[in-house]
Amino acid sequence: MSDLEKETILISALNQFMFCPRRCALMHVEGIWSDNAHTAQGTLLHERADRAGYEADGAAKLLRALPLHSVRYGLTGRADIVEVRDGGRVVAPVEYKKGKRRHFENDDVQLCAQGLCLEEMFQTAAVPRGFIFHAGSKRRREVVFDESLRTRTVEAIEATRALLLSGRVPAARLLPRCEGCSLRGVCLPELTDHTQAVAETAARELWEGASDGS
Repeated sequence: MSDLEKETILISALNQFMFCPRRCALMHVEGIWSDNAHTAQGTLLHERADRAGYEADGAAKLLRALPLHSVRYGLTGRADIVEVRDGGRVVAPVEYKKGKRRHFENDDVQLCAQGLCLEEMFQTAAVPRGFIFHAGSKRRREVVFDESLRTRTVEAIEATRALLLSGRVPAARLLPRCEGCSLRGVCLPELTDHTQAVAETAARELWEGASDGS
């Protein structure tokens, strides 16, 4: 598949996929969305950051709500802020997140994907890093776009695209991360995970019984 033939996916879908493929499919295949306290706080935070515009902050130019795209990777989205320095030779995406300063791989992958788009858009050799601003602690965390993270990001792009193109919603698994998920009431991981476990047990017992000749 050539670059121009790639199915375009949202950068935000990568974050959802890394957090939970089922959540990603429910949102981007089934079109299901539900708010809770966590998502409402995130929405309010991004309403402040998503006011498109330009401003100067010392030696940096700040581009707010900059639309992003990549033909090579088939991505589209928007950066909360892009810092531009040295006449455009140095650019860095800044993503706003609620809560205190913590490390989440899904956030790092989302930010790295923004960096890949900026490399293509600004025609620069490499965007070396980006930053995640944590509103709860009012601190930001540097994310280095090293080869390991770039590889995980490209793999996530292809896996997310494959999931969305399949049109299938993965089975639920009850995990600690389900706590606080806004789609828990729709996903019903307790019920689905239990039902799947019962079916797998029944199938295993049937197979073992057939193997024993009983």
